[in-house]
Amino acid sequence: MSKDELVIRPDTLTNILATGEVETTKHPERISEVVRIQEKPAVSIVIPIFNEAKSLESLVEGLKRLLESLDQTCEVILVDDGSTDGSVGLLREFYEDDPRFRIVLFRRNFGQSAAFSAGFAYARGDIIVTMDGDLQNDPADIPLLLQKIEAGYDIASGWRVCRRDNWLVRKLPSKIANWLISAVTGVKLHDYGCSLKAYRREVLELTKLYGEMHRFIPALASWVGVTVAEVPVNHYARRYGKSKYGISRTIRVFLDLLTVKFLLDYATRPIQIFGFFGLLSFSAGMVLGVYLSVLRLFYGQPLADRPILLLVVLLVVIGVQLIIMGLLGELVVRTYHETQGKPTYIIREVLSTQHPESH
Repeated sequence: MSKDELVIRPDTLTNILATGEVETTKHPERISEVVRIQEKPAVSIVIPIFNEAKSLESLVEGLKRLLESLDQTCEVILVDDGSTDGSVGLLREFYEDDPRFRIVLFRRNFGQSAAFSAGFAYARGDIIVTMDGDLQNDPADIPLLLQKIEAGYDIASGWRVCRRDNWLVRKLPSKIANWLISAVTGVKLHDYGCSLKAYRREVLELTKLYGEMHRFIPALASWVGVTVAEVPVNHYARRYGKSKYGISRTIRVFLDLLTVKFLLDYATRPIQIFGFFGLLSFSAGMVLGVYLSVLRLFYGQPLADRPILLLVVLLVVIGVQLIIMGLLGELVVRTYHETQGKPTYIIREVLSTQHPESH
């Protein structure tokens, strides 16, 4: 390093700004660049990391090339999900070397959805991009997603047209899951499992992630009323390690899909789903009960040894329980919305000359 070269570490930026010595340095442009980075970025890139030590250097190099090529100011948020292979040490080095990289370290492994949620919470950009850290996604595709967002879409979703994964273990279950999710939620996408996506900030602020719901963000956000564009992106074979997911994920996806369907259609009206099946069960029980009563009263047939009598009792009890569950669900929904002041609707825009408070 020459004596005229100036290196500014992130932890010294505050002191520089506080002392006002920017004009006295030999390289004020270097300081202004760091100050620009510390300002609110236009784009935040969120990447969960779990035991990806071998991939991190190549990943960061690709991200740095991307950051230099973009016109917008950017930050990269790397969320370590409890790695045990030395990833944390490398992440600390990246932060020390470049203030555009921000690091969030979990105490243990909480899962990919939790890592994305943490990244969203710390992201400052108006556009938030997500991707995996295993080098299967290409950072060079991010400008394609940003173009769709700038064109007016709320979500730009990557589509791995030429996917480099095992057909039986990964591609076939994925095709089935994508078809099922699209059919159930009504949001048609070819590739829900691709982590390379871009979102407007307001979309994610209205979408909370639990369990393994990160792959369902476009479907969950459809309740808000969003526009989604699908963008063909590159996909590479995994270079290091092995995938954290297997064919068993299909079962979890199906269970999560049931949750998503319930949230989209019945989150504010649970009585309609529980009450429907409750009335169906209760009605079936009553019809069978009338039938057995006719047999006993008019034909003198004994009922004690007929299993259908137990079925009648079971159907009636289940029907009553389901209706009660629906009523309790209505109370819970009202308590949730009214105590927290949460509306049951989302407004895009209001055109009015009258002040809202004057209604």
